[in-house]
Amino acid sequence: MYAVIESDGKQYRVELGDVIHVATRDAEPGASISFDHVLLVADDEDRKIGTPHVENCAVTAEVVEHGREKKVEIIKFKRRKHHMKRQGHRQDYTAVKITAIGDKKLAVEKKED
Repeated sequence: MYAVIESDGKQYRVELGDVIHVATRDAEPGASISFDHVLLVADDEDRKIGTPHVENCAVTAEVVEHGREKKVEIIKFKRRKHHMKRQGHRQDYTAVKITAIGDKKLAVEKKED
């Protein structure tokens, strides 16, 4: 079983147990968060495609850690002008582990267990 979720303008294909990096969230490691914008849920035989979101469906995840991605280097260079500018950027992220895919009610029940 897998799902396609939308978070912060990006789409992720997730399965149970996957660890993904999303934009920074205000949650402590070990806390549980829910993604309500589910675009598709697929099982071996059954597929639910949302218009634009699948109703009564959520993906629950547990926060693993907070960190920073590898540095992306930006170089601006103008030939024959004796001009070169270097800049770097590291994006913050929150690593989350997918714990449940399915109905909002089931996701809430699994979170309470």
